[in-house]
Amino acid sequence: MPADVTVAERAARAAAGVLLRLRGGELTGRPLGDAGDAAAQQAILEVLAAERPDDVVFSEEAVDDRRRLAVDRVWIVDPLDGTREYGEPGRQDWAVHVALWVAGELAAAAVALPALGEVLLTDPAPALPPTGDGPVRVAVSRTRPPAEADTVAAALGGQLVPLGSAGYKTVAVVRGEVDAYVHAGGMYQWDSAAPVAVARAAGLTTCRLDGSPLVYNASDPRLPDLVVCRPELATRVLAAVRSAS
Repeated sequence: MPADVTVAERAARAAAGVLLRLRGGELTGRPLGDAGDAAAQQAILEVLAAERPDDVVFSEEAVDDRRRLAVDRVWIVDPLDGTREYGEPGRQDWAVHVALWVAGELAAAAVALPALGEVLLTDPAPALPPTGDGPVRVAVSRTRPPAEADTVAAALGGQLVPLGSAGYKTVAVVRGEVDAYVHAGGMYQWDSAAPVAVARAAGLTTCRLDGSPLVYNASDPRLPDLVVCRPELATRVLAAVRSAS
């Protein structure tokens, strides 16, 4: 039987493949995003049904299966994170999320970046690049940058870097494109489960804006805010966030 992280990778790669094929066709914009959501969901479900048929799936693209609250193994899935970016030709900042929650903890995950041909896993964990020499870079939403991110950038003498999907912004810290990601104002568990698992495996700090833990497979699917940053920045980032509240 393949390891859970291998199953996560297979599912993420299957979704990435169908998304890239669709993106190379005639659809664009919202119709492309809608088709991508559905096709990627199906690709992931096929892998999970074949490899882990007894597990529950908790996905953005399906009705919430409340059985998940009474079992020990739940796959938390976002088949296409960054539908808007996916529908814009040439954009790379969208992702596929496949995470496994086991008895209270994120146990394995894969985040595919199909436009870059990459899949980041919890095992082997990505190696965190060394700190750059320039100002601290803080990833923010392209359309809804929160005031907390402005405060963090000002406090650390940094700069804001607008990026697309939540998953891409999280793994941008893992990949060394930015040093921190600060989000407030709305998000769901599937938006962050897989990328947070990968970020933790790489040694990054991950938490809520108030410093409390990110909790997954909770009854309420919402998980509205998060901080992901290099560990050496965590104290300063969280102090800045507190000053903004």
